[in-house]
Amino acid sequence: MAKPSRSPQPPSSSNFIRQIIEADLASGKHKRICTRFPPEPNGYLHFGHAKSICLNFGLAKDYGGRCNLRFDDTNPEKEEQEYVDSIIDAVKWLGFDFGGAALYASDYFDFMYRAAEYLVESGHAYVDSQSAEEMRASRGTFSEPGRDSPCRIRSPAENLRLLREMRDGKHADGAHVLRARIDMASPNINLRDPVIYRIKKATHHRTGDTWCLYPMYTYAHPIEDALEHVTHSVCTLEFEDQRPFYDWLLERLAEGGLLKRPLPQQIEFARLNLTYVVLSKRKLVQLVQEGHVEGWDDPRMPTLMGARRRGYTAEGLRRFAERIGVSKANQLIDLAVLEDCMREHLNEVAPRRMAVLDPVKLVIENYPDDREEQVDVPNHPQKPDWGRRQVPFARELWIEREDFMATPPKGYFRLFPGNRVRLRYAYVVECIGYDVATETVRCRLFEDSRSGTPGADQYKVKGNIHWVSVKHAGAAAVGLYDRLFKVPNPGGGERDFLLDLNPDSKKMITAKLEPALRNAQAGECVQFERHGYFVVDGPDSAPGALQFNRAVTLRDSWSR
Repeated sequence: MAKPSRSPQPPSSSNFIRQIIEADLASGKHKRICTRFPPEPNGYLHFGHAKSICLNFGLAKDYGGRCNLRFDDTNPEKEEQEYVDSIIDAVKWLGFDFGGAALYASDYFDFMYRAAEYLVESGHAYVDSQSAEEMRASRGTFSEPGRDSPCRIRSPAENLRLLREMRDGKHADGAHVLRARIDMASPNINLRDPVIYRIKKATHHRTGDTWCLYPMYTYAHPIEDALEHVTHSVCTLEFEDQRPFYDWLLERLAEGGLLKRPLPQQIEFARLNLTYVVLSKRKLVQLVQEGHVEGWDDPRMPTLMGARRRGYTAEGLRRFAERIGVSKANQLIDLAVLEDCMREHLNEVAPRRMAVLDPVKLVIENYPDDREEQVDVPNHPQKPDWGRRQVPFARELWIEREDFMATPPKGYFRLFPGNRVRLRYAYVVECIGYDVATETVRCRLFEDSRSGTPGADQYKVKGNIHWVSVKHAGAAAVGLYDRLFKVPNPGGGERDFLLDLNPDSKKMITAKLEPALRNAQAGECVQFERHGYFVVDGPDSAPGALQFNRAVTLRDSWSR
């Protein structure tokens, strides 16, 4: 496993993909580039998909081209409209435009089938009637060549008859497949007569029961690229060994006049690998199905649904994709880089509010019960144009439990008997005692110490704590979310990745909030001063019963 990169350098103005594109434009090979993002509609997008979306749409934008959103819906048994809708929503949320209409592999099923008939007629494909086990056994290994199928000698006429019978539903699932005729002795196993069509009598979410013969992804994908005039087909490194078949297929179809040149070029880059995260679809499904998380939109999940619910922003993800750049070699990125990108953006857009997460009561003994006043507080200390708000101040306040200690250690500057602190934006108080039975801190206030008044400057204190008026406070559930796994490489060394789950990845508490938070709306992000960035949860919030989810803390607590 590669050593994680905590602080990758910002990408240079160019990378190997950009260099290819720039050379193609300069040579006149292409006048306008076209890329694509081709998800399968059989699941929800995650952080790795976000990197690919930002790359493909970003390249198209930077070079004045276009990027297609195209669903590779070639496996009807696993595809649902729910996933289509979720993916479209995620791409739009990330801030990208795909021209108003998504494309689908199923748009091209007619052409793909015509292309298959051409390959059969020209001797480049044949129908194989072996069982799946027999085909696996004859495929060979990395050190041994494969063996020709006995069906490989069928005539084009016989193959065409069988293919049409397969199309017309005259054979059962698994009875036959269509294979490309390439080279069973090729050192690249992907060129050993790969399957390009299989019988699958299943209802498709778009074409219904029109087809009972469906193309394989490796066959459909290059054809889709060519028909859409994709110039640069950018994919992850696991498809590098498939590139020779990608090129072989397009060349055969161009030779037959079915496709026009120039043909698309497949370019591979390293997929996203993050510490403390699993991005394997199998493992994510297991987390959901076995109840280790509360669904695909659980804020601890690396899905875009979960990220949004947690309070991650689209701009933060775009910054992250830009910061880590594009590489041809696999690398492991520290999750802290993503969290830092979120902090940077949330710091710019999140207004400040006061919330006490672990409350203990503070009573100001020399402040009358019937007295109240309004404290003037900035909505964002670095953005004066955001204005200010009035926060009520009274005799009884909620403060954080950690802001008082009866017997403090050396270097503790908050409340303890005899010590003074400033109540943020308000007065300096001095601790005069603590009632153990009622868990109440008792203080006295200095009237001439109010922030913003001339007398305030005479008080030199090292502690500055936030607070919320007991009388005016609202209450809300708060989800303190942390990393789902407790080790950088979950499941490393053949270990069961579930053993690495972080038991403290979620903690639910009830917090005390200043009045300005009572009418917060679902999806609204704020900074709880001294705590971190939080978002109003959509699914679990209701008027009068809000829930906030923590996106990130103010500092990286894991670096220690």
